Amino acid sequence: MNPKPILLAALVLAGFAVAGVSLVAVTKAAMADRIAANQRQAMQRKLAAIVPSGGDNDPLADHIEVSDPDRLGIARTRIYRVRRGDQPVALILDPVVQNGYAGPIHLLISVLPDGRVGGVRVLSHRETPGLGDKIDEAKSDWIYRFNGKSLDQPTLDQWAVKRDGGTFDQFTGATITPRAIVTAVKNALLYVRSQGARLYGEPPVARHHAPEAS
Repeated sequence: MNPKPILLAALVLAGFAVAGVSLVAVTKAAMADRIAANQRQAMQRKLAAIVPSGGDNDPLADHIEVSDPDRLGIARTRIYRVRRGDQPVALILDPVVQNGYAGPIHLLISVLPDGRVGGVRVLSHRETPGLGDKIDEAKSDWIYRFNGKSLDQPTLDQWAVKRDGGTFDQFTGATITPRAIVTAVKNALLYVRSQGARLYGEPPVARHHAPEAS
């Protein structure tokens, strides 16, 4: 038996296998980059949506991580800093509500320099459809009711749902979820008040690359 045709066939198959694996790897890398870019753009839109006056920096590149599990729900919380030039515009916190009805609720909360809420959005939740999921802006406008609120307006003792003697509406048949969100927003405001302007820190220094030698 002549071994050459068999060897040739094996080499051809090996070539196809290598080409296939390479193609899959390249496609996967390209898709991963595209997914990451899409996720970044989506997050930029969410951050911009809760800063009424907007900024001119990139909050995704200008952020810090802080630790206050009692007020912010997890061991490490990211704070995005929004600026216009050197002027502070907003701080955006991403706390996690651990005591939602059906599990943790991940939030974005913007706090303006004067202590008012710029806006609140729900990033993720597992609340009951038709009841607790009304915290989602796609389901109702309830989450917009925090806009412009501060620890002075309403007063601190009014930061509760109406069933608990506060000023915020609860949902029919669902009080646990809105109660948890109200508490989380109040705690975010308390945290920012306790830390003050130091949370803005200094703007990140742009890195300049030396020109390549010709």
